[in-house]
Amino acid sequence: MSELKRMKLISRAILVVAVAMIIAIALSGCQIRESERVSYNISKQADNFNVTRRLTVFNMRTDKCIMQMTGKMSIQNEGNNEISVIVEVDRRRNIYQKHLIYLNEWTMYTVEDVTGASVSRYAYEVEFMPQALSPIRITTDELGEDIEQIYNGEEGAEE
Repeated sequence: MSELKRMKLISRAILVVAVAMIIAIALSGCQIRESERVSYNISKQADNFNVTRRLTVFNMRTDKCIMQMTGKMSIQNEGNNEISVIVEVDRRRNIYQKHLIYLNEWTMYTVEDVTGASVSRYAYEVEFMPQALSPIRITTDELGEDIEQIYNGEEGAEE
């Protein structure tokens, strides 16, 4: 085999291996879990004011609710113990309000998706269990549980 043919053969082999590696790397980057995709889509819907949310801030020292907001809002954690809330007041007239909420070591906040977004078909359950708070259990109707039974303390809910 001549040297020229050998070099061409080696070049082609290197090219084939390189192309195969590029394809493998590109395809491995496409492995996004469904939950990540749904989470991204829900966040996007909420940031576009298409989802009604409830923001609740608790004082964990006194176990009292400090404030609660419900509406179509975008919530951003600004760092430095601060959250920024932009609320849609009137979409037709483009009226929005911005609220800044400062947190300290004794406060915490939760955000509930009140209306839901049409990006997920799965049921879920959220339970807040700190002993300083009254037990809260939030479920979707898809679980087939009678919500009234849950609030009455049946089916294992604490009182």
